[in-house]
Amino acid sequence: MKKQYRQTNVSRRNLLKLGAVGAGVLTAGLGANLVAPEKASAIDKQDITPDAALKELLDGNERFVKAKKRYPNQSIKRLQEVAKGQKPFASILGCADSRVPSEIVFDQGLGDLFVCRVAGNIATLEETGSLEFGSLVLGSKVILVLGHERCGAVDATIKGAQVPGQIGSLLEAIKPGVENAKGQPGDPLENACKANILVQIEKLKSSPVLAGLIKENKLKIVGAYYDLDTGKVSLVS
Repeated sequence: MKKQYRQTNVSRRNLLKLGAVGAGVLTAGLGANLVAPEKASAIDKQDITPDAALKELLDGNERFVKAKKRYPNQSIKRLQEVAKGQKPFASILGCADSRVPSEIVFDQGLGDLFVCRVAGNIATLEETGSLEFGSLVLGSKVILVLGHERCGAVDATIKGAQVPGQIGSLLEAIKPGVENAKGQPGDPLENACKANILVQIEKLKSSPVLAGLIKENKLKIVGAYYDLDTGKVSLVS
C-alpha cells in the first residue's frame, strides 16, 4: 500500500509539472498574439503627412475587407496612453448608420480617429466646428467625408418624405446633392449619395480654419463611399 501511494504521488507531481510547463507555453503563445497587433501598427502618426494619413486609412480598410485585421491600438497600454491626451491622425465625418463604425471598417484603435457622425454625413455648423477642433487643435491630418451605399437619409430626401420633428433639417442639408445628381446615368440613389459627399466637402472647405490648414499642406479633405455589401471604401474625390 505504501509503495502504491508513492507511485500515485509521483505521478501527480509529474502531472503538475507538465501542467505548469504547458500553461507557460500557452501563456507565451497568447502573449505573442496579443502583442503582435500593437507592433504591426507602429507608425509615427503625430508627424504623418496628409497623404500618408489617407493611405493609413485605406490600408486599414483593405485589411478589414480581406479579414486580415490587426486590431491596432486596442490594448490596456494604449488605453492608458490616450487617457493623458489625444492626437488622432485622421478625422471622419460619417453617417450615423449603425452599419458603418469607423474604427472597425478602417481597422484602427483608441485615439486614432476623431469621428463625427450624423445622419447623411452632413457638415452642420456643429460638425464643422468639431472638425476644425480636430484638425487645428488635435492635429488630424485628413478629414474623410464618408457616405455609404443605400443611405436612408439620402433616399428619404429623393422621395420627398414628410418627416416629423427635426428630421427635416437633415433632408434639407442633403437636397443640394440630390439636385446635383439628377439626370446622371446609373443608380439614382448611389449617384445622390456620392453627390451629397461632394457637397459636404465643399461646405467644409468654405471654413476659413480648414482652408488655411489645406493651404499650408497640413490637411486634406477627401470623400469616400462605403459599400455595405463588401465593406470596401472607395474614394470619390
